[in-house]
Amino acid sequence: MKCGLLVEIHSSGNLTSLIDTKPYGGSDQKVTLSVLGTIRQGEGLIMKCLVLGGNGFIGSHLVDQLLAEGHRVRVFDKNEEYYRKPIPQVEYQYGDFGNRGLLMEALTDIDSVFHLISTTLPKTSNDDPAFDVQSNVIETLFLLEQCVARKVKKLIFISSGGTVYGNPSIVPVPENSPTDPECSYGITKLTIEKYLYLYWYLHGLDYCILRLANAYGERQRPTATQGVVPVFLERALRNEEIVVWGDGSVIRDYIHVTDIASALTKALTYSGEARIFNIGSGVGHNLNEVIQVIESIIARPLRVKYTEARSFDVPINVLDISRARNDLSWKPTVSLQEGIARVYAWMQKEYRGPLT
Repeated sequence: MKCGLLVEIHSSGNLTSLIDTKPYGGSDQKVTLSVLGTIRQGEGLIMKCLVLGGNGFIGSHLVDQLLAEGHRVRVFDKNEEYYRKPIPQVEYQYGDFGNRGLLMEALTDIDSVFHLISTTLPKTSNDDPAFDVQSNVIETLFLLEQCVARKVKKLIFISSGGTVYGNPSIVPVPENSPTDPECSYGITKLTIEKYLYLYWYLHGLDYCILRLANAYGERQRPTATQGVVPVFLERALRNEEIVVWGDGSVIRDYIHVTDIASALTKALTYSGEARIFNIGSGVGHNLNEVIQVIESIIARPLRVKYTEARSFDVPINVLDISRARNDLSWKPTVSLQEGIARVYAWMQKEYRGPLT
């Protein structure tokens, strides 16, 4: 009789299971040993995932992607989803990120954590840097301590490709570019990145960091304080004037939220050496081009007012996504034209008809 370990490898090259073939109870039995989660016959690795901020714009799409891939999902958020009712397959726990007791409960029996929560915004974070540090960095340190104590296998963190690099010297911006944030938001994101490395080095907590470009897509609130695409599109549909800071030449990398969700789940099962990935379209568009795309979709010209440029707007930010393409086997699939058309169709349905 042969004894030992049978190793099963997924087609992606990732380890999916270890099967102990030693005899148990006098008979030959195969006993699956837990690696990162549960193995289902004929499927990949199935994990119990905690999504911090899972009822937000990006988080809700990540939840959809995780469920589609067969994972078990628990959401921790202070609010319900704005546009949808709770999903029956999802376990919800409500509370503030700073409520440590509730956060500890949410971490019970979790394999992997997605950290999508931020309490500040880039353009206002400099108003109160101390609050930014306390509510984001300090509370994330508590999260990391709890992940180590509870033997969480992996943490995936959303960072900011639009702020951690500051005013980039190289475009497209690779991950090894200088990091000189010009706002507290970028500094706290970068600080959390460094602590993730430290907790891996000291305690073996596996992690992956995704530095996102400008996210847009369905379920992004047009009344929020950031998000060019939904804000411009809603004003266009209401036939209201669109205000552009500067001459419209500011260039950004726009990435559809479903492409972000797929990158996040790729990071979940990724087991390579790289830890930090830029996630964007890899293509830059200025604000005037975004307006032109909207005009082509709604088939009429927009009313645009150009005002004085803002001093804190970096002229260009486009991410180099080569590492994500090569190491994560990920690539964006939604063009700006298609993505804005999707948002337009969603708005028409959500608001029960044209907004004009």
